[in-house]
Amino acid sequence: MHVAIIGSGIAALGTAIRLRAKGMDVSVFEANDTPGGKLHSFELGAFRFDGGPSLFTMPHFVDELFTIAGRDPKEYFNYVRSAEACRYFWQDGKQIYASSDPTKFASDAERIFRFPATDLLEYFDHVKNIYDRSARIFLERSLHKASTWLSSDTLRALSQIRKYDLFHSMHRANTIRIGEPHLVQLFDRFATYNGSNPYKAPGILNVIPWLEHGFGTFFPKGGMSEIPRSLHRLATDMGVQFHFGQKVERIVVKGGHVKGIMVRGQHIATDRVVSNMDVFHTYRKLMPDQKAPERILSQERSSSALVFYWGINGSFEETGLHNIFFGKDYKEEFGALFDRKDISEDPTIYVNVSSKLEPNDAPAGKENWFVMVNAPSDDGQDWKNITQRVRKTVIQKLSERLGKDIGPLIIEEKIWDPSGIAADTLSYQGALYGNSSNDQFAAFLRHPNFSRRIEGMYFCGGSVHPGGGIPLALLSGKITAELMH
Repeated sequence: MHVAIIGSGIAALGTAIRLRAKGMDVSVFEANDTPGGKLHSFELGAFRFDGGPSLFTMPHFVDELFTIAGRDPKEYFNYVRSAEACRYFWQDGKQIYASSDPTKFASDAERIFRFPATDLLEYFDHVKNIYDRSARIFLERSLHKASTWLSSDTLRALSQIRKYDLFHSMHRANTIRIGEPHLVQLFDRFATYNGSNPYKAPGILNVIPWLEHGFGTFFPKGGMSEIPRSLHRLATDMGVQFHFGQKVERIVVKGGHVKGIMVRGQHIATDRVVSNMDVFHTYRKLMPDQKAPERILSQERSSSALVFYWGINGSFEETGLHNIFFGKDYKEEFGALFDRKDISEDPTIYVNVSSKLEPNDAPAGKENWFVMVNAPSDDGQDWKNITQRVRKTVIQKLSERLGKDIGPLIIEEKIWDPSGIAADTLSYQGALYGNSSNDQFAAFLRHPNFSRRIEGMYFCGGSVHPGGGIPLALLSGKITAELMH
């Protein structure tokens, strides 16, 4: 069986490896010159930056791909576990260096916020229980197959559904179970991991912090872009064929069956097609003559990002690998994102400094800052003016919190706004995670990993089930590969 995969993002690479391990003939077509999609890297002067995702959790999903191929992961890819998950800073002066270990985190939270450590450990037990009961069903299986719903595991899980906080928002669930304002805001922020609003997204998404504090946070040696590079090497060694710089122009469908793809005006016959391209553009650009699932394609988009890549002439002991500088009014911040399609006047700022763990990413005594502010999806906003306003605010806030004027220290700069993300990654409206999860049944509303109308047509990646982010994208590839025979 010959399978063509469109795109070489992390989900596509995982799919290709799994299909090749099943003995299929796999060809990957990528418009860019390198694999990885959003997981890319670049240099500004003497500084190296990872352009996309900066957080690595659940590395066993990556290791699994080497295992099923009969290879030793360490021959291709190495990573280290971080003792510290993230450093959090509030404008009232409070701060916590959140340990990846739940027990130490709870102990530190008790000391700093006077919140009982036992209560926080109970919270972790609660979200762990949700994950243990629901992940295998809702994240690792297709929700669009009857066999999933008729299994005994699913029926048991559904009988406990009220315990999953599905009928509370994340914020409401956190307020009930924690209540302490700083910690509520800390746990609310995990809604941004799938581009959603914690005041609307269902409480079941509070399992996300368990991925950090239960499984841990990690750092790939060489940076985040080593993840797709290592998977590309593995896939190549297995016999997957990669065609870089070859943009797919059309998916050929006849009589309800996939017949191949068009590349540079040439028809390439295939038995199956997997699209790692945003599902919106897969229909609009590659299958414009096919009936599209308009209800799914018209759903609210996830948030995007406004990213400043800064080469900093200096170093700061106060910051770690991952840092969050909170705004004062979180509810207003998300109201701006999803209701007004704007960035608030006091946004929360994320700063990633990979040179803390990878010294070669910056010259001695200097640091590479990946500075991100959550942004709405691109709907025609004036990004030039928004960027100028936000840049000024970000520099001012970081300067005040770190006690040093940041502006003059910026010696290299690149800016990526939602319109640029949309253009560079073909993510519709620059949404990082496809549709938002601002609905209690959002997981069931994402596009399936297969087409019900077109035989031989499959999908993987962050815009389809189960969602975006490295772990879910890899699970997407797993589901897709398991569906194919």
